[in-house]
Amino acid sequence: MGLGAVAGCLTIYIVGVNLTGNVHTVIPGEIYRAGQPRPGLLDRMEQQHGIRTVLNLRGPNPGTPWYDNEVADSMRLGIRHINFRMSAKEELTPEEVRTLIGIMRDAPKPLLIHCAGGSDRTGLASAFYVAAVSKGGENRAEAQLSLRYGHIALPNLDAYAMNRTFERMEPELGFPNS
Repeated sequence: MGLGAVAGCLTIYIVGVNLTGNVHTVIPGEIYRAGQPRPGLLDRMEQQHGIRTVLNLRGPNPGTPWYDNEVADSMRLGIRHINFRMSAKEELTPEEVRTLIGIMRDAPKPLLIHCAGGSDRTGLASAFYVAAVSKGGENRAEAQLSLRYGHIALPNLDAYAMNRTFERMEPELGFPNS
């Protein structure tokens, strides 16, 4: 009963995170994170936070409604749209990490980063931003890959590839590899 209750509560929490769009502030005025933008989200983010760049971690998907709408909304609002394809199930190479960090560092701010759910890929990108761009420290960076955002860090789950990627890059980021 106890384990079932915990699993049930966890499921309800994860569903709730996804239903709300998983929109969060990483660094006010600089970087925000979300799941796939629903209709109206880019308008609200531009009005409330002045978003100047959207970083889509799902990669280009022309011909799919979510992608075409997102690109059209970005163009209409004068927001730069950048694609960077990642999989939550696969570790990034060090070169891919360096490219991602460079994109985030050089993108006009404020920046909105998103993937499908805003939990795994977005968590890793946000962690790298905090660690490498804003120099916010290891604990603040690793907090971006947490249950708070719907990321479950268990070694037997596919999305643990995000944690392995961050851990592997820690020495390059100036953190001790724990």
